[in-house]
Amino acid sequence: MPRLWIFGDDVSTDAIVPGRYAPYVTSDEELRQYAFVEARPAFAAEVRAGDVLAAGPNFGCGSSREYAAEALRRCELGAIVAPSFARIFYRNAVNLGLALFEADVRFLGEGAEVQIDPDAGRLAHAGGSVELPRPSALAREIRLAGGLVRYFREHGRFPGEVPA
Repeated sequence: MPRLWIFGDDVSTDAIVPGRYAPYVTSDEELRQYAFVEARPAFAAEVRAGDVLAAGPNFGCGSSREYAAEALRRCELGAIVAPSFARIFYRNAVNLGLALFEADVRFLGEGAEVQIDPDAGRLAHAGGSVELPRPSALAREIRLAGGLVRYFREHGRFPGEVPA
């Protein structure tokens, strides 16, 4: 069963992946192992596909580092849930196909077993479920395609673009 990972407020892209592990220094394939390498060294080794990351407000603040979102995508998270996201992180994450929800579910506690249904906007847990604000239809289409680039390759246009 997927688990909940709890993080605090104002988690910066530097905490997600420090700059010295940028893909131009390492590689895209290695990014996963550097997710929270300093803030939570065991995270990359212990996180499982489908796990949900829950954080406080302003998640992804700091430097504009697409590879911070890419590292989390490579962890195969079921979703990231936070009351708010830094604007550039939010855009990068959506473009990469990550499921993001603006809510605070940290009250469920570290390690709580959860099941996310990103299409229904529901996070199920032992005591019931939490309804999450659904992302826009555009963000959903991009996520289902596996990211903006894959969406473009599949449709020959960007979402919302009128075919010529």
